[in-house]
This record gives sequence, C-alpha cells and structure tokens, in this order.
Amino acid sequence: MKCETILPGTECTFWTKNGCIFEGNSCQPVVEACEGCDRIVESSIGPVCSAYPAPERKWAQGLCNLASHKKVEIQSNAQKVNPLKASKKASKGK
Repeated sequence: MKCETILPGTECTFWTKNGCIFEGNSCQPVVEACEGCDRIVESSIGPVCSAYPAPERKWAQGLCNLASHKKVEIQSNAQKVNPLKASKKASKGK
C-alpha cells in the first residue's frame, strides 16, 4: 500500500487500509549511525530510512543489517582442522 503520512505515494509494508500500523503511526527519523546509507530518503519529518521505520532499533544490537555504507569484515585466517584426522595423525607420530 502507499504511504500517506510522511512519504506520500511511496510503497510501505506498514501501511494498511486503516493507516500506519507501526508504533506511533509514523516512521522515525534516522540516527547518526545511518549517515551515508543509500536507504535514507527525505520526508516531511526529515531524513528517514526507506527500508525500516525505526532505525534506532536496528542499531541497538550493533551493526544494522540493512546498512549499505558499512560492511562486516570476515576473517578466515584460521584453517579448520578435522579433530578425527588430527588425532590419527598425532597417534602415528607425524
């Protein structure tokens, strides 16, 4: 359905026939951690996230999973060792 409050004409998953079903009946402004994200759009209340109505909650647990400006670095330096093969190797004296 199309939002009619802060982003008129924009598709919104929280908009129903009865209006906005999100808490407070409106999206929340972005937080400082969101600065630089591609999902920020301007609205009548200022910059808001186009993907999630409460950006503060997304950042509460750490990194927002929708953030386009921050990436998680995966370190795979440690080589995985099969414990069964390691014990056999150790028992043979190698």
